[in-house]
Amino acid sequence: MTIRTLFLGACSLVALTSLAGAETLTIATVNNGDMIRMQKLTGDFTKANPDIQLEWVTMEENVLRQKVTTDIATKGGQYDVMTIGTYEVPIWAKQGWLMPLEFGADYDVDDLLPAIRDGLSADGKLFAAPFYGESSMVMYRKDLMEKAGLTMPDAPTWDFIADAAKKMTDKDAEVYGICLRGKAGWGENMAFLTAMANSFGARWFDEQWQPQFDGEAWKKTLTFYTDLMTEAGPPGASSNGFNENLALFQTGKCGMWIDATVAASFVTNPKESQVADKVGFALAPDAGLGKRGNWLWAWSLGIPAGSQKVEAAEKFIAWATSKDYLELVAAEEGWANVPPGTRASLYDNPKYQEAAPFAKMTLESIKAADPTKPTVDPVPYTGVQFVAIPEFQGIGTAVGQQFSAALAGTMSVDQALQSAQALTLREMTKAGYVK
Repeated sequence: MTIRTLFLGACSLVALTSLAGAETLTIATVNNGDMIRMQKLTGDFTKANPDIQLEWVTMEENVLRQKVTTDIATKGGQYDVMTIGTYEVPIWAKQGWLMPLEFGADYDVDDLLPAIRDGLSADGKLFAAPFYGESSMVMYRKDLMEKAGLTMPDAPTWDFIADAAKKMTDKDAEVYGICLRGKAGWGENMAFLTAMANSFGARWFDEQWQPQFDGEAWKKTLTFYTDLMTEAGPPGASSNGFNENLALFQTGKCGMWIDATVAASFVTNPKESQVADKVGFALAPDAGLGKRGNWLWAWSLGIPAGSQKVEAAEKFIAWATSKDYLELVAAEEGWANVPPGTRASLYDNPKYQEAAPFAKMTLESIKAADPTKPTVDPVPYTGVQFVAIPEFQGIGTAVGQQFSAALAGTMSVDQALQSAQALTLREMTKAGYVK
C-alpha cells in the first residue's frame, strides 16, 4: 500500500466521520420561486457549515400550512425550520410554540422594514425572520392596455380595472383580461377576497364579533368578483392560486393580474416570462372609500419550540435572511431577483433601484397596508387579508370553499354568502366570541 493510498484513505475516513457527525436540519417550505432558488444556493451555507446538512420538504401553499400547523400543535417534531407567515407567528409565539430568535449585531435586525418586523414579533422579541415580504399590486400588460386605448393610472379604481379587463379579453386568442385567485384556502382566494372586500367597505366581523357576510358590502364584493371573472377571467379559475396565475401571466394569457408584489421579479425575468418587457405596475385598486385592496405578508423562517437543533437552525435562518444572502442572489441571478420586501437597505441600494422597475411600487404598497386599521368601519381584530385569531385558519378555508364554489357556478353568490354567514357564526359562537 502506497503513502498516497494511505493518505487518500485517511481523507475519506475523515470526510465520512465528519458527515456522520453532521446535524441534519429538516426544513418545511413552500413551492414558490424564491424558496426554490434558495434551495439551489444552499451550497454556500453548507460549505461554510460542513457540520450541518439540509433536508427539504417542499409543499404547495395550502398543504404546507396544514402540515406545519398540525406538527407544531401536536409537538410532532417533524421539522427543525418552518416556513410560516405573518398570520401564524404572533399567535404561535403567544402559545409558546416558537423559539425567539437571537442574531448577532452583523445581522442588523434594525434594517428590517418596521411593518414586516412588527408582524413577526411578540412582546418585543422576533419569533421568525422574514425571507421575503410582500403586499399586493396590479401587474399588467402595457401592450394590451395600449391596444385597448387605455392608460393605467398609478392608483386605479375597481371600475377602471373591470372596464380594462373586458376590453383586453380575446377569448379566441386565449388572452384573458384578468387573472385572480380562485383556489379555496384562507391564504389563497380569501387572501385576495378579504383585501378586496376591505376596499369595498366590508369586514369579517363587527365590533361584537358578529359575522358580516349577510351585509350589502360583502354581496357587492363577491358579485363584482364573480361577474368580472366570468366575463374576463380564464376557464377553471376556481382552481387557480398564486402559482397557476403566475404561469398564465408569464405565458401571455393574462392582461392583468392582481396578486403578491413578490411576483414582479418573475413576470419581468426574460428567462421565465414571455412578456417580461411588456409589464407595468400599479397600486391595488380601491372603490373610493379610502382603503385599497392590498395586503401585507411575509414568508418567514421560524424554529418550533422544543427543537433539539436550535443553534444549527438559527445559523441557517440567519444565513437565509441576511444581507449577504441578498448579495449572493444578486451575484448569481441579478439584483432584480433578490427576495424583496424585508430590508430598508435593499430599497436604498441604487443597483436594486436600477434593476427592479417594481421596487418603488412594492415599497409603497407594503407601507400602505395597515394591519391595525384594515377596514373602513372599526373592527375588533388586526390583520389585512386575515383575522389574527387562531380560529381563522379553519373558518377562512371553509368560507373560501363557498366562494370558490360561487366562482365555479356550483352555487349562487347569495347561497355562498348565506353559507359563509352560518358557518362563521356557528364557529365563533362555539369558540366563545359571540355570546
